[in-house]
Order: sequence, then C-alpha cells, then structure tokens
Amino acid sequence: MNKHITTAVVAAASVIGTLGMFSFRSPDDAPPKPVVYEYQQITAVESVVPGGLGRSRILTTDDNGQMREKELKNFYSMVGINFDNIANNDRVIVDRLNDYSQQGWELWQVATATNQQSSNGNSNGGIFITRYIFRRAKS
Repeated sequence: MNKHITTAVVAAASVIGTLGMFSFRSPDDAPPKPVVYEYQQITAVESVVPGGLGRSRILTTDDNGQMREKELKNFYSMVGINFDNIANNDRVIVDRLNDYSQQGWELWQVATATNQQSSNGNSNGGIFITRYIFRRAKS
C-alpha cells in the first residue's frame, strides 16, 4: 500500500511541477512568429547574337507593375566575343544588385537559363538569362 501512495505522490508532484513550469513562462519563451517576406526579381537577358544585333537588357518591375529597363551590351561583336561588353554588363548588374542590397533586400536565389536559336541545324545565336530573386522581411 505504501508503494501505491509513493507512486501517486510522485506522479502528482510531476504533474504539478510540469504545469507550474509552463504557467510561469515569460512571453520571451513563446514560439517565434514566422517571418513574412516580400520578394523582388531582377532579370538580366544577355544576347549572344553575333554582330550586336540582339537585345540585351536588365529588367525590374516596380511595386506599381511598371517595368524598368536598362540596356546591356551583347556578348558578341562582328569579330567574336567582346570581353569589354561582358565587363560592362558585370558592372551594370552588380550596381543594380548593390542598389537593392542598400535598400535592405537580401539576394536569396539566382537562377540561370539559356535559349539557343537555330535554323536548319545551324546555330545563329540565342540568349542567356539570369534571374536574381531578392527578399526582405515585411514590416
């Protein structure tokens, strides 16, 4: 009989102790609220059409749905790949990325794709697309 009383007392003390521990919890111990983010995307479209005939741009859409466009240089000139154009594009893109970073946006993800145009089995150019996805906590 003593064994049953001891077991009951220990069980009751455990329940009371557990309930007491949760009833005196501070609000700081509450589970954190999930962070809600807003997102922004920048798309760089760089042409690999020879001779500068393609259209290269960096595109963003503002909060009002208006597209903002800045011209980029094509990868190729009439004589082949143009490294000055690539360096120019790098500067323009990095400047835009830095602008967003200074506005509190975090570069969250980058996705790339290519699309090669061909006719009759001959490649005559294409585009290289990079999408930069930013996020920041909604206030």
